[in-house]
Amino acid sequence: MEKQALRERVWDELEESGVARFPYPPHGRIPNFAGADAAADRLATTDAWREADVVKANPDAPQLPVRRAALRAGKTVYMAVPRLRDEECFLRLDPAEVDDVDHATTVGGSSEAGVPVGPDDVEPVDLVVSGSVAVTEAGARVGKGEGYSDLEFGVLREFGLVGDATTTATTVHERQVVDEAVPTAAHDVPMDLVVTPDRTVETGADGKPAGVDWDALDDERLAEIPVLDRLRAR
Repeated sequence: MEKQALRERVWDELEESGVARFPYPPHGRIPNFAGADAAADRLATTDAWREADVVKANPDAPQLPVRRAALRAGKTVYMAVPRLRDEECFLRLDPAEVDDVDHATTVGGSSEAGVPVGPDDVEPVDLVVSGSVAVTEAGARVGKGEGYSDLEFGVLREFGLVGDATTTATTVHERQVVDEAVPTAAHDVPMDLVVTPDRTVETGADGKPAGVDWDALDDERLAEIPVLDRLRAR
């Protein structure tokens, strides 16, 4: 199935079933879902979570409970600046420096409480948490179609901050776990853990990207993202 057709089907199912949660509609975004808190709680029972000191997380609503749980557990959280548009393209949330966890882990609050840092000042990441529109039990992930989550992993890999051993995880509703074969490309980041409110799937996925897939980037995107100019120059 083509990725966009799969996205549309999942978005429709989440809306029609009543599973979708604010912000509405679920279409065109990483969809929030009933049970996002429970999925975050289940992720927090995994060895990968317990062993992680540094978590890179996406900024979307369904992973808000994950970001809050990470800070409350004393983990440093990194979030990407939207579209990687700044030279200091990540925000660091240090649990020792955050007074209001609930505020700091929102999109707006992270820009106020987070410290902008470039990749040179990012710590090695132990756990990457991504939002998904759909995902398979084999770990193939479908995002909302803009490609920034995969690009962020590629940038971090170029700087030696993630690697094959870095655990990747997504929290989703059971309706987002699909049986269809999902087409993947070299820049697509597979998920090691798929966590729903009801179960944790250890996918056994491999083949994490070795870095930025330059062939997948057009001139417009290269011009918009300062860190890519720097990497190309290297």
